[in-house]
Amino acid sequence: MKRPFLHAPATDMLELLEELAAFSTPGPGVTRLLYTPEWSRAQHFLQEKMAVVGLEVHTDPVGNVFGRLSGSQDSDKVILTGSHIDTVVNGGKYDGAYGVAAAVTAMHYLAVTFGPPLRTLEVAAFCEEEGSRFPLTFWGSGNVTGLYNGSVAESVSDLEGITLMAAMESCGLPNQGSRTDHDDQGDRLMNSARRDDIGMYVELHIEQGIILEQSAQQIGVVQAIVGQRRFTARVIGTANHAGTTPMGLRQDALAGTAEMLSALEQFAVEAGEPLVATTGRLEVFPGTSNVIPGEVQFTLDIRHSEAERLESFCSRVMTKFGEIAARRGLKLELEQTLATSPAPMNPALCEALEHICQEQGRSFRSMVSGAGHDAQLFAPRCPAAMIFVPSRAGISHSPEEYSSPEELAAGLDVLTALLYKLAYEES
Repeated sequence: MKRPFLHAPATDMLELLEELAAFSTPGPGVTRLLYTPEWSRAQHFLQEKMAVVGLEVHTDPVGNVFGRLSGSQDSDKVILTGSHIDTVVNGGKYDGAYGVAAAVTAMHYLAVTFGPPLRTLEVAAFCEEEGSRFPLTFWGSGNVTGLYNGSVAESVSDLEGITLMAAMESCGLPNQGSRTDHDDQGDRLMNSARRDDIGMYVELHIEQGIILEQSAQQIGVVQAIVGQRRFTARVIGTANHAGTTPMGLRQDALAGTAEMLSALEQFAVEAGEPLVATTGRLEVFPGTSNVIPGEVQFTLDIRHSEAERLESFCSRVMTKFGEIAARRGLKLELEQTLATSPAPMNPALCEALEHICQEQGRSFRSMVSGAGHDAQLFAPRCPAAMIFVPSRAGISHSPEEYSSPEELAAGLDVLTALLYKLAYEES
């Protein structure tokens, strides 16, 4: 039987997006950091909104909000869709919030149009993904998937010295009674937030890049989320007088670093897409115009969707850096600060998304996500899929972040069709 054309009311989704954007501290764009009053009000608003449209609302001890549309078939697995509602400082109104607003709209439309599904659907508004307030990311989905243990909430603090646990308690979380043994409370917190009943995960998101816009495609079907390697590097030479030290006798840390970064760019261009390599911070010491730099510190961010090629590239870069340092009489220190594995999306779900786009007459392309998303935590544990819509000029994490109503509506239609297929059609 041909799948009916599904057209959820995009006006409802757009209105919900505007309402969520109002929960922000004053200033440009949207700033809604984890466990702040603005964040708390937004999550309470979403609970009310989900209840109004007929979803069964529940929360977990870290503040994730879920809205359930129960299925008629007995099953201990749910189809989860959604995203996060926290933002970066002075961010945009679409990053994360779009996936939540679209999921709420799609599920309400499906329930009104077709009644209860065969298989249970849930929308998730994860409490945090960005890492903007505390030095960790994916706090919401990370607790659901068991990434974090009980010690984290007491061991990390924001810039004002407020621990994660103290911030939670300021929002009335976790609602676990009045016990003051925080270590034990943290363990119980993580155990009670973890879920083993999620059978699939689907996330709709703005691209946060320029590929879809430049290729004039309406939908991106994400094949994988890249793995990341981050390093801090320290190049040590000899600081000396800029006027009296001959060029051939110098141990110039900055000149050596420049050669390293030139090689990094050359290797990355040779490797081709989807590999990217970036140096985002560089500090020179002593930083004086008439002194040869004696030390340079810089960062490396390297990403690829295939683990083997990511490791091979990093190994090649490290070898080259070592050769440059040795030839120039410099000391090189490298410290790896982050290592995440690539997260392939489920091939069957990707194929289903492509068929839906064809049925709806939408242009689409397969692509890799260069940014991290909650979906990468679910991908190793259950079938996962991601849908992208274009971002104007590729801008995100900025008040200038924008996707047109038509682009947002297209993503909503594709998400709705996939949820119908997964939850309403006979297997």
